[in-house]
Amino acid sequence: MRTLSDVKRNGRRPRPSRKRTLRHAGAGLIMALATSPLLAAPVLAPVWTDHAVIQRDAPILIAGQARPRERISGELGGQQASTVAGNDGTFTLRFPARPADGSALTLRVTGADDDALTVNDLRLGDVWLCSGQSNMEFAVERALNGSMIAHMANDADLRLLQIPKDTASVPATAFKTPVAWTMASPSSVPGFSAACYFMGKGLRAQQGIPIGLIHASWGGSRLRPWLTPDAAEALYGKAELAMLRQHDSDPFGAVTAFAPQWTDWYRKETGGTQPWANPAMLSWADVPQIGVWNAWTGTPLATNANGTVWLRRSVTLTPAQAKAGATLSLGIIDDMDMAFVNGRAVGNTFSWDDERHYRVPPALLRAGVNEIMVAISNSWDKGGFTTGADKLQLAIANGAIIPLGDGWRYSIAPVSSFPPRPPWDSNGGIGVMHNRMVAPLGHIALKGAAWYQGESDVDVPGYADRLRALLAGWRRQFSPSMRMLVVQLANFGPPQTTPAPSGWATIREDQRAVAASDGNAALVTAIDIGERTDIHPANKGLLGQRLAMAAQGVALPMPVSAMRDGNAIRLHFSGVEKGLAAWSGPAPLGFELCGADQPSCRYAQARIDGTDVLLSDDGAPATHVRYAWGESPVVNLFDGRALPVPGFELPIGSR
Repeated sequence: MRTLSDVKRNGRRPRPSRKRTLRHAGAGLIMALATSPLLAAPVLAPVWTDHAVIQRDAPILIAGQARPRERISGELGGQQASTVAGNDGTFTLRFPARPADGSALTLRVTGADDDALTVNDLRLGDVWLCSGQSNMEFAVERALNGSMIAHMANDADLRLLQIPKDTASVPATAFKTPVAWTMASPSSVPGFSAACYFMGKGLRAQQGIPIGLIHASWGGSRLRPWLTPDAAEALYGKAELAMLRQHDSDPFGAVTAFAPQWTDWYRKETGGTQPWANPAMLSWADVPQIGVWNAWTGTPLATNANGTVWLRRSVTLTPAQAKAGATLSLGIIDDMDMAFVNGRAVGNTFSWDDERHYRVPPALLRAGVNEIMVAISNSWDKGGFTTGADKLQLAIANGAIIPLGDGWRYSIAPVSSFPPRPPWDSNGGIGVMHNRMVAPLGHIALKGAAWYQGESDVDVPGYADRLRALLAGWRRQFSPSMRMLVVQLANFGPPQTTPAPSGWATIREDQRAVAASDGNAALVTAIDIGERTDIHPANKGLLGQRLAMAAQGVALPMPVSAMRDGNAIRLHFSGVEKGLAAWSGPAPLGFELCGADQPSCRYAQARIDGTDVLLSDDGAPATHVRYAWGESPVVNLFDGRALPVPGFELPIGSR
């Protein structure tokens, strides 16, 4: 059996399509295809391997690559299909929908020369895509009782497909490395997504049909890297996507095009200052050492490494060196940087793994003293350089190497927010993860998708719009009827004793509102199973149970309305079974009444009335109600199934 991911290994390569690809999206593969003989047999899209699960009750589309205009025939479990490959060699075999009947199917695909490939042990059932950032990536072996559960995993009808991490500027047809479906076992389960696995395990127990789980997540990722190209263009425009594609072949040109967004942000944050053009406007101190900031003992960064820090160093060049141009190397930086030479931007990267190497054209250099400035922004943990001083250098194009491991000065920037991220950003770029980790799945039918993400989008405006675009784009790619499950962020962060603004609560409300307005989506809250001091709560088993319930359409407790009712405000909930109860106390906690602004918010007394909650009207202006509005709220309102009410905000209406 061959897939598009295998063509580099087996030497049978299709002609390249005319679609532009990039170095991260299989450009080496495409280049190899252009110089190789034509296929002796078709190859299939990478998702079609032995043990794959096919979505039941949906048309079956099997994509692949063959010789241009080659006639392709296929047989799947006794059913026949045929097609003719397009001028670019792509083809799709279409088989009618089939129910889940428990039988193993064989797929046989044959080209014009009767050279066939076979895919064995295919099952019909429900297929789910699980995606997001680190809490979806969080592995079974790290979960509560995960090692024991993984050791006992043994289910031939629960099948897993792990997608390797990579990014691309345009949709790819192959993954970074070949993938293969595996059956749930002690060897395949430990490293798989815990939330996804426990959801699938619950579905298997309750439905008794084969379940296929596709896991594609990336810790720390924002939402926009997962957008489909059409959704990304609708939100960000053609110019941003053009900048993304430009970065593959012309990084300096792309950085030049993006730089005004970065410099506008800095000027706005600082009242118009631009130190890249006038370094003297900042106060500078000697850098203690090239390394992480929390090791800079005696500096403010040793105790608080979050924020943006300028680094500055001069270098003297001869006329010949300036005329030759150079490459500025800075090693690995945590998290992101914007590098300037003589006031001009030369590079911008977000990565915890990639060394920075920025081309500096001769036009930016001058004979004599040249000023290098780097703005490093860190949003979590250590910050600064994670590699040594030996990695910092200026390589002149004629061969000379100028070490830059010492002589740096630093200044903490007076900014409170973080800079905009460029379209090619590895963790926040436009569609870059979808293009390499989701696009190669093609147009296979899916039962649904489970999405657990949002931590990296806290305080980034517009999350609800991005989430709607994500759901719509995935439905266009896979199935219009896909069910979408959205995990509401777990409790994490400092407790609060008075009502206060909360970026985490705002994301939770965006997640709830999007799910509530979607005809085939469900919110699954984790607001009660988090850890105040750990962003990665371990109780993924309970989350998986809730996801399995929502996947099957089981109603979970959700707020519906807030209405004035005499001298009280009545909150009505749906999805409540066996009534509401306040755990560990006489009344529910965490309700707020708010007027026109944040200072007007105050805690409200609440009492349960069957499946409703009544808030005492204190007589002060109130236009909306909030519940569990904080990073790490204490929640004690559950229904009779021990399912929590999610965090929310609702306007107050009148009867």
